[in-house]
Amino acid sequence: MDADDNLQTVMGLIINGGNAKGAAFSAIKAAKIGDFEQADAKLKAADKFLAAAHNSQTDMLTQEANGKHAPVTLLMAHAQDHLMNAITFRDLAGEIVDLYKKVNDD
Repeated sequence: MDADDNLQTVMGLIINGGNAKGAAFSAIKAAKIGDFEQADAKLKAADKFLAAAHNSQTDMLTQEANGKHAPVTLLMAHAQDHLMNAITFRDLAGEIVDLYKKVNDD
């Protein structure tokens, strides 16, 4: 992977991770006001952003396994951290939306 491809991939991880986290946060906000249709749509959007990031990450891992090593830079570490936080936030957002649904049903 050349430097330009590596930078594109890293930025894709950061952007998709950020978009996923933003969509998950929007899902919580929608659930808080009782708009569960919007909350579910935002969680699905978050999942699509995470899938795109995961595909990029898988491509990098495949290239690594094939002997094409990418340099581990601070930006790469940041991108991986950003993605892991987005995944965790999405998981928690799903739980929070479910809790709001349960409270709303009672």
